[in-house]
Amino acid sequence: MTLTLILTRHAKSSWSDADLDDHSRPLNKRGRASAKSIGRWLADHGLTPGEVLCSDAARTRETWALIADKLVGVPQASYQSALYLADPDTMLAKLRDASAGTVMMVAHNPGSAYMARRLVAEPHPHEKFHHYPTAATSVIEFDAESWADVNWGAGRVVEFVVPRELI
Repeated sequence: MTLTLILTRHAKSSWSDADLDDHSRPLNKRGRASAKSIGRWLADHGLTPGEVLCSDAARTRETWALIADKLVGVPQASYQSALYLADPDTMLAKLRDASAGTVMMVAHNPGSAYMARRLVAEPHPHEKFHHYPTAATSVIEFDAESWADVNWGAGRVVEFVVPRELI
C-alpha cells in the first residue's frame, strides 16, 4: 500500500502588528497569494488530502483555509497545538496517528524542513528543499500499511514546489 504525505510549511506571515504574539500572526499579502497558488497546484496535480493535521497558529490555519478553497471535497482540518513550532519527532508522532491514505500536514520551520529531510531516503534535488521556505510543499510517498509503520528515511519525494515558481 502507498501512503502519501503532503507536507506544507505555512505561507509568509505578517509582522506589521507588533502587539500580536507569534501564535496570532496572520499571513501577509504575499503569503495569501502563495497559499492560493499551492492550492491551485495541488488541484492541478489531483492531490486532495483525506485528512489534514494543522498547527493551531493563525498563520497555519489561514494557509490551510486558502489552500482548501482551491480543492474539492476536503476534510475538516484537525487543528493541533502540539504542531505549533513542533520538532520532527512530535510531527512524526502526530502523523503516525493518521488514518487516511493521503494526509496533509501544515506546520512551521525548522520542524517542517527537518521532517522533510529525515523522512526521505534521498532528498529532493531542488536547491530550496533543505531550507524549506514559506509555503514550500513536498509530496512524500511511503510503502506502508499504516502511518504507524512509517519511519525516518522510508519515504520518497515525488513532488516539491515553492510558491515563487508558481506565481
